[in-house]
Amino acid sequence: MKIVAIIQARMGSSRLPGKVLADVCGRPMLHYVISRVRQARRLSLIVVATSDETTDDVVVRFCQTNDVPCFRGSRNDVLDRYYNAAKYFQADVIVRLTADCPLLDPAIIDKVVETFMAGQFDYASNTQEPTYPDGLDTEVFTWKALERVWHEARVPSDREHVSTYMIKNPGLFHIGSVKHDQDLSHLRLTVDEPRDLELIRQIYRHRPNKEDFGLNDIVSLFREHPEFNTINTGIARNEGYEKSLREDTLKGMEGKS
Repeated sequence: MKIVAIIQARMGSSRLPGKVLADVCGRPMLHYVISRVRQARRLSLIVVATSDETTDDVVVRFCQTNDVPCFRGSRNDVLDRYYNAAKYFQADVIVRLTADCPLLDPAIIDKVVETFMAGQFDYASNTQEPTYPDGLDTEVFTWKALERVWHEARVPSDREHVSTYMIKNPGLFHIGSVKHDQDLSHLRLTVDEPRDLELIRQIYRHRPNKEDFGLNDIVSLFREHPEFNTINTGIARNEGYEKSLREDTLKGMEGKS
């Protein structure tokens, strides 16, 4: 069974343009994402999926320099980008990850994959009932589930966010959930705004080995440096998805007018 991790990455961002290649302690943020995902034991292949816009040529060059397969597809229809990337690389199982999460934990990736396999699920994640920090998100789904969503999903937010159609239709898909034994959902380790990036830089500055530390080490670091808790407070989780839902509503209203 071929398990392919597809990391979505592009330079465009309304709140923090170019964030995926932003400098973090002398290296682009995407370097850390790929380095950490490479440590997961359950993956057959790692792919970066970017857009076909010229602004993302730099992402392609980064991948070429770092020997990472790269696939280009639609900017806004990320579902289509994932579908075609998975089809091209002949994936049986897809692990969806994002390039704005430079603290992804390979042990958590493996845990979600193992849960998915053991339960014979169509889809499994650690995001449905948030207990992990925002930024350690891992979703796993079958090629068949992705193919079905690609054919059936019509709402723009479902096309942009890839897996939401599965989550909203538990009657159509066998869904599994992974929860942490401690609720750490208050921690925000993803990058959408400048203060998110500042927190990530602070965390990496305090880790002697910048390639090999996990969630427990991060939690310990927050205990040692309580000031970290105030750097990026007040940013709602899943703001991007909520924005897409509002846009769905507006488009629906325009269609009725």
